[in-house]
Amino acid sequence: MIKGVFFDLFFTLILPRYPADRKECDVLGMSVEEWERYAEEENLYRERALGMVKSESEILERITLQIPVHITPEQRAEVLSRREQRMRSAFLEVPELVLEVLNELRKSHIKIGLISNCDRIDIKFWDQSRLAGFFDDAVFSCEVGLLKPDEKIYRLALNRLGLRASECVFVGDGGSDELKGAKKAGMKTVFSEALLQKTKREQRELMASADVHIQQFDQLLRIVSHSVL
Repeated sequence: MIKGVFFDLFFTLILPRYPADRKECDVLGMSVEEWERYAEEENLYRERALGMVKSESEILERITLQIPVHITPEQRAEVLSRREQRMRSAFLEVPELVLEVLNELRKSHIKIGLISNCDRIDIKFWDQSRLAGFFDDAVFSCEVGLLKPDEKIYRLALNRLGLRASECVFVGDGGSDELKGAKKAGMKTVFSEALLQKTKREQRELMASADVHIQQFDQLLRIVSHSVL
């Protein structure tokens, strides 16, 4: 019997899309691809996702210092403002189907947890989201100093809800090898493409660590209610 469901946050529950206008990269005259090459650089992201970079302004400073052009304090402030607005919009525009599924899980007395790799900007608006009220607990990497796929972050999440891995499911889009980490921790795994579709090659790779693959979010209810794992 499934007693707990843990979710990834980004690209599983919410999708922080770049808007048609007022993108943070527009301030610097860059494409989204160029901007993300700097903003998501592996070592820099790891530092802030582990909570080593504490403030929103310092996060932006660390990112923009890598970019080989002069960036004024005013530009940096505008980039931060637009990035925060993009994240805020993602938290306030949660797909209704996601909320309906979470509500059904709550009504079934299943505990719901979150395990997310994120920095301070990423989760600044968590408490303003309708999502927050459905969760029994949320483990954010920047607050606990652990990152998926480290088995310790899954163990921490399980312990905080008093659950055994064998009675829990982890649902995610597969980024950061999160499905592999959840399976190593002893959870069943659900690879979700409900919000973001992967390439055929990515699908094949991720399915190696997934017990079930869903493309519609409400398919999760049948999996949980009938223990189809």
